[in-house]
Amino acid sequence: MKRWLILSFVLMVVFVLAACGSSNDNEAETMGNSEETVGNVTVNEEETDTVNEDSELAETAMAELTNGEGQTVGTAELEQTDAGVLIRLEASGLEQGTHGFHIHETGKCEAPNFESAGGHFNPAQASHGVDHEKGPHAGDLPNLEVGKDGAAQTEVIADQVTLKQGEQNSLLSEAGTALVIHAKADDNTSQPAGDAGDRIACGVISEALPDK
Repeated sequence: MKRWLILSFVLMVVFVLAACGSSNDNEAETMGNSEETVGNVTVNEEETDTVNEDSELAETAMAELTNGEGQTVGTAELEQTDAGVLIRLEASGLEQGTHGFHIHETGKCEAPNFESAGGHFNPAQASHGVDHEKGPHAGDLPNLEVGKDGAAQTEVIADQVTLKQGEQNSLLSEAGTALVIHAKADDNTSQPAGDAGDRIACGVISEALPDK
């Protein structure tokens, strides 16, 4: 009888120990799965954050325009868009009337005549003017209208240029580019510059510094 009781007790202990071991294995497996799941969520969140950061990096540039006497007469903000480069210009201290406004091929603005800026930006070797059958230059922009107060504001899309460095039509090339305002209106057909007259203001286009 005692033997039977002892044997029963031993079998019960073995059964309890076996049940506890199985429970611990299941808990360990569950914890492992939980950690793996959490790990995947963390990776996905990091990847999402990276994509968002990349998409928010706006490509921008700027130019400060000065006249032949070295006085600042305007500022321009340039922003890369799907349609091209958006140019926002605000200027003052100019003569009333219509003035040619172009992107030039070299990022140098040496007063007083700004000939250092070279010709119009024209990587495609087109003819000048939106009204020319083989035009326009990539740097041809609409004329700038200056009011009686000598001030002007304009927003224009330059659809043949980019701010992406390394591209043939990039405004941020090694040689640089510049914005130039002329004394007279551009007739949009005459070669090589629309008979727009002297260069009265110039500003080198440079990459805008990010806000701190």
